[in-house]
Amino acid sequence: QAIVWDEYLTGPFGLIAQYSLLKEHEVEKMFTLKPGRLPQADVKNIIFFVRPKLELMDIITDNVLREDRGRSPQRDFHILFVPRRSLLCEQWLKEQGVLGSFIHREQYSLDLIPFDGDLLSMESESAFKECYLESDQTSLYHAAKGLMTLQALYGTIPQIFGKGECARHVANMMIRMKREFPGSQNSIFPVFDTLLLLDRNVDLLTPLATQLTYEGLIDEIYGIQNTYVKLPPEKFAPKKQGEGGKDLPTEPKKLQLNSAEELYAEIRDKNFNAVGSVLSKKAKIISAAFEERHHAKTVGEIKQFVSQLPHMQAARSSLANHTSIAELIKDITTSEDFFDNLTVEQEFMSGIDTDKVNNYIEDCIAQKHPLIKILRLVCLQSVCNSGLKQKVLDHYKREILQTYGYEHILTLNNLEKAGLLKPQTSGRNNYPTIRKTLRLWMDDVNEQNPNDISYVYSGYAPLSVRLAQLLARPGWRSIEEVLKMLPGPHFEERQQLPTGLQKKRQHGENRVTLVFFLGGVTYAEIAALRFLSQMEDGGTEYVIATTKLINGTSWIKSLMEKLEPAPF
Repeated sequence: QAIVWDEYLTGPFGLIAQYSLLKEHEVEKMFTLKPGRLPQADVKNIIFFVRPKLELMDIITDNVLREDRGRSPQRDFHILFVPRRSLLCEQWLKEQGVLGSFIHREQYSLDLIPFDGDLLSMESESAFKECYLESDQTSLYHAAKGLMTLQALYGTIPQIFGKGECARHVANMMIRMKREFPGSQNSIFPVFDTLLLLDRNVDLLTPLATQLTYEGLIDEIYGIQNTYVKLPPEKFAPKKQGEGGKDLPTEPKKLQLNSAEELYAEIRDKNFNAVGSVLSKKAKIISAAFEERHHAKTVGEIKQFVSQLPHMQAARSSLANHTSIAELIKDITTSEDFFDNLTVEQEFMSGIDTDKVNNYIEDCIAQKHPLIKILRLVCLQSVCNSGLKQKVLDHYKREILQTYGYEHILTLNNLEKAGLLKPQTSGRNNYPTIRKTLRLWMDDVNEQNPNDISYVYSGYAPLSVRLAQLLARPGWRSIEEVLKMLPGPHFEERQQLPTGLQKKRQHGENRVTLVFFLGGVTYAEIAALRFLSQMEDGGTEYVIATTKLINGTSWIKSLMEKLEPAPF
């Protein structure tokens, strides 16, 4: 067999099935889906793995029509839709006259992909845009399906809390699916006590701010794709004496980042300012461990040293990698531009001068800084002021369009529709009330030994995570007024458990809460939830699920509209 991949799916699939595993199942060749003839391959079956998108159907049609029918033996085609079959796509293939060429038309229900021990993602990049701009709720259906699968494996979740329109939809679909499949009542002892569904648009502020955890900064600067990051290679070249820099590698260095790596698990969620001291401490421990070899005298001691060697060498190379990454990041975080940008963000988040045109933003537009940087700042200002005064908004829009081009008018329109960049309608700014009640801004932050989640943004506590924290203790009743100011309904549902499955909590046993972010989550929010899980007196452990792992840049990019110039 040969597999033809929709390129977007290769990353997520790599996390659950390596090529070696597919080889064992008689997969001889793998190709990327592209127009034209399929490459030569001595195989009987060709399987297309694709998302149900019409533009991909055109490419498949092209592949099938160009297939040499005269050749023998003839190749058989099969198509697998991920995560659901689509009537629209099949109808399209039928109209192109190729539907009959597919012997099997199936779906592969890949909803939630494990990214780490406590992290699941659907990796649906357009979920936010579809839900809020196009009123297309397909991704919410997939989320509900994924949660049903999760309940089939880990027991019914007795309590569901939610905030936001999309959260309400997902909860309704889950309740309905449960009603429609009475057989889904399983007798598994529940792992999760609570499910918290949160809409991204309940907290539009958090992704716009620059994340300041180690993992968050790696993602902000280099972008983490499916747990892999590509880094500039020159920092990782082995230094040999006397050779000079004549043959530096040009391929980017690709590293996998997850908790399987001991050192990364320890530093990923720390504020970047606290990472250096951990790395230097580790360096001392490792060099001391290597020094031990001089003290190994007896055969037994030598044998023990040798048995530890692989682990020590892995630790040493891991340390070298992270020291290089930290140096790369430090070059950026110590730059004047980074500092100026962060200062403005923090002023907005703490409520300073959010209602007038900002000089720094004007200067950045005049110097034509990257457009996404400008949009992130302007949207941040708008969100921290519950919308901008019409005069200020028009001024920003005019400046942006005149500097970057009028084709961006559609992008500005999208941002407005999503509630990110909008005029202040009610005439009053609710953000200060929300900020004070939920303690979103903390002046005295301890970055080295944090005592509050606000360390992930050096002062700002992510609103989404604060909601999760307050839900666990003392409960949302204490913040009813603020919840009403945030968009969308808040609700609570209970799912009946069969008798005998109700949890009797042992003393000191933690509750487990699954937090599902509909529309995307940032690494800083994940770090904040992990921090809450580790708190001595927290009493709650968090598992995180989302439609997509995002940062401000990838999120704004997904809302940008590409206007192609006319072809004449």
